[in-house]
Formats: sequence, C-alpha cells, structure tokens
Amino acid sequence: MTQAIRDHKKLILTLLSGALLLILAVVYIFPFFHMFSTSLKTFAEANMTPPKLLPEEPQFQNYAEAWDSMNVLHYLKNSVIITGCTIIGQMFVCVPAAYAFAKKQFRLKKVLMPALLFDLLVPAQIVFLPIYVIVSNAGLLNTYRSLVLPFLYSAFTIFFLTQSFRTIPDELLDAGRMDHASEWQIITRILIPSARSVIITVALFTFVGKWNDYFWAKVLTTDETVRTLPMAVSGLLSVGDGMIHWNVVMAGNVFLFAPMLIIYLLANRSIKQAFIYGGIK
Repeated sequence: MTQAIRDHKKLILTLLSGALLLILAVVYIFPFFHMFSTSLKTFAEANMTPPKLLPEEPQFQNYAEAWDSMNVLHYLKNSVIITGCTIIGQMFVCVPAAYAFAKKQFRLKKVLMPALLFDLLVPAQIVFLPIYVIVSNAGLLNTYRSLVLPFLYSAFTIFFLTQSFRTIPDELLDAGRMDHASEWQIITRILIPSARSVIITVALFTFVGKWNDYFWAKVLTTDETVRTLPMAVSGLLSVGDGMIHWNVVMAGNVFLFAPMLIIYLLANRSIKQAFIYGGIK
C-alpha cells in the first residue's frame, strides 16, 4: 500500500513537472512565434486588436521591404566584423587571464578575484561615460575600434573560463612543463583542447551579446558608417507614412535573429557539454 502511494505521488510530481516545463516552453517560445507570424502579416493584420495568431495569407514581400529599407548587407558586414573581432580578441585576453586566476599564485590575486566578481554586477550604464570620454579623446569615435577595443575584457568570460580551468588536473600541466612546454603552449595545447566546449559556449555568449548590442553602437557612433544590424532594425520604426509598420519591423528582426539561431543549432552540443562537464552544474 505504501509503495502504491509513493508511486502515485511520483506520477503526480512527474505530471506537474511536465506541465510546468510545457508552460515555460510556451512562454519562452511564444515571442519568437509572434515575431515570425507578424513578419508575414499585412499592415492591417499586424495592428489588429485583438491580434490574430496567424496571417490569412503570408506576405513575403515584407522581407523584401525590410531588406531594402535597412540596407542589410552594409549593416551585416559591420556586425560580422565587430562581433568577430570582439570574440577573437576576448579569447586572446580572457583565456590567459582565466588561466592565471585558475592555476597561478600571484600578488593581489585575492584582491583581483573579488573585484572581478563585483564587475559582474556593474551595469554598462554606470561605466559608459568614462568609456565614451576615453574613446573620444583617443579619436576613435565612429570606428570599428571603438566598438571592439573596450570590450576585449569580459568579467563574465574570465569567470566562466576560470571555473572550467580549475577542473583540469594540475598533473596535465606539470606533464607539459616536464616536456619543456612554454606557458603559451600549455594554454594552446592543454587548456584550450580540454575546455573546448566551455570556450565555444562563452564565445557564443559573447556573440549573442555583441550581435544584439544596441546601447554601445548608439553611444559610440554618430553616423551609419560602422553601425550594426540592431541600429538598422531600430531605424525601421521610422519607415513608412508616420505609422509604425510592425510587419516590416518584425521582418527586420528575423534578419537579426536568424544568424543567432543558426549558430546556436551548430553549437548546441558544445553548450550542453560545457554545463555538464565544465564545473558549473
């Protein structure tokens, strides 16, 4: 009898957990569904109250209109250059820093690590003015460098990689030193291959953050020369006859979202491995 009660409770908990996960999935997925659906609606359908879930007839010309209005290739090129340079630069800066925090003993380590953790709590709106003044005084406004150089350091990336590097046995590093490997060779031939999934994951996080960055592109640029895709999408809000054409705006958002979806699907396995084996569970 007791076993039957336990099985009954377990079944109820399983059903409740499944229902909760289903609700969360719907809540998370619905905004993306709404974006795709609205991008295929007519202007009247996009502004209908209450809104319709699906368009009566898909309007693929919304994508053509968004493409022409945004000059997608220009902004896409800027986004690819800025995002790619930021990811590569962060790897050169943050991987050695994480290695030092994880495997080295040095003066001020007990001070710098809490400072790093504190930096995770500091929003960009607090530090944007000093960064703007430095970039402006250096004459870097409206350049790719202004949107890359200040972001080669990332407290989140260093912290995430530090936690992963700590799980790598010291014996592997000692074996490399016995073979007369330099510190750079230890990083490139032992640490990076051992933490490949975690590195791919933090690179993906950096990609998403930089690809979607609107704030810094707005602050550090004043013309369209080096502005990125999010700025182009925001410009769609002013396209039209004085009214916001949400169907065209959502089509522009699809252009912005599609590369992130593709890269996520390609890196999905590495992300799962990073959270399972990377020391953060």
